Amino acid sequence: MNLTTAANDNGVDLSLVVHNRRMLTADIVALDLQANDAELLPPWAPGAHVEMNLDNGLSRQYSLCGDPADRQRWTVAVLREPSSRGGSDYIHDEMPAGAKVQCRGPRNNFPLEPASAYKFVAGGIGITPMLPMIGAAEASGTPWTLLYGGRSLDSMAFKDDLARYGDKVRIHPQDTLGLLDLATELADPSPGTAIYCCGPEPLLAAIENHCASTWPAGALHVERFRADLPDLTDARQIEIELAQSGMTLTVPADKSILEVLTEAGVEVDASCEEGTCGTCEVMVLEGTPEHHDVVLTESERESGECMMICVSRAKSKCLKLDL
Repeated sequence: MNLTTAANDNGVDLSLVVHNRRMLTADIVALDLQANDAELLPPWAPGAHVEMNLDNGLSRQYSLCGDPADRQRWTVAVLREPSSRGGSDYIHDEMPAGAKVQCRGPRNNFPLEPASAYKFVAGGIGITPMLPMIGAAEASGTPWTLLYGGRSLDSMAFKDDLARYGDKVRIHPQDTLGLLDLATELADPSPGTAIYCCGPEPLLAAIENHCASTWPAGALHVERFRADLPDLTDARQIEIELAQSGMTLTVPADKSILEVLTEAGVEVDASCEEGTCGTCEVMVLEGTPEHHDVVLTESERESGECMMICVSRAKSKCLKLDL
């Protein structure tokens, strides 16, 4: 297999095999993925994720949490979600060592930007994208700290691996220490310091609220597990014009732009259909999008130059798309 021929803006299509599998906690499994023919995998940088297309028909995205310098394997860690819709349960129950899986990647919607120092904040399985970021910061000599929260010590993956960093890492189990004290941790809005946070929505909402009033704009970088899917109760019909074909389509209130395009026979790359992977990004030539994804930054949203058509809609009556 030639791993370079299928490259596109959304990564590379790959046929991989589960080379190794290990339980990190009672609910978190780590998978090491390799190419069947042992060829080198595509390079990636901290913050990148891979999409796994499962045999049960579902696609899921997981952060790469191994060493970017290791081109032989990709490592992901998967939490068995209490309300799993079939993805995490399948990976835990139906993917032993030796199982094959179709993947696409890597793609990076959460890149580690240069900074004079880093504050990493992770909640639960949100520790996974932080691991290669910490490795990069450590290798470059950039000052950093990690605040890592979880339900209990037993539920927190990679805590033993993090012990080698000493007091740069603070492990904070909620059952004994309570919620993360963000006000204390982020009390000093140091110039040039970047904050990276990944975890459940209550943590992200809390850190966004805190940083909005105390930290410079752009200092906080977050990655969400799920998009803010639109409430279609009061949604209205919109029109989309396709600049390349001249076609105009009506998007009813109960359908997404992606659904309407697919029904009209317009080929558009798409994957998660939940606003989390960035595969269906389309340039907006005219009109004002209404964003519901978790991929675009605030400045990218404000520019209105692109949108994720699987979940986002329109504030204007019509959108002209570069399709």
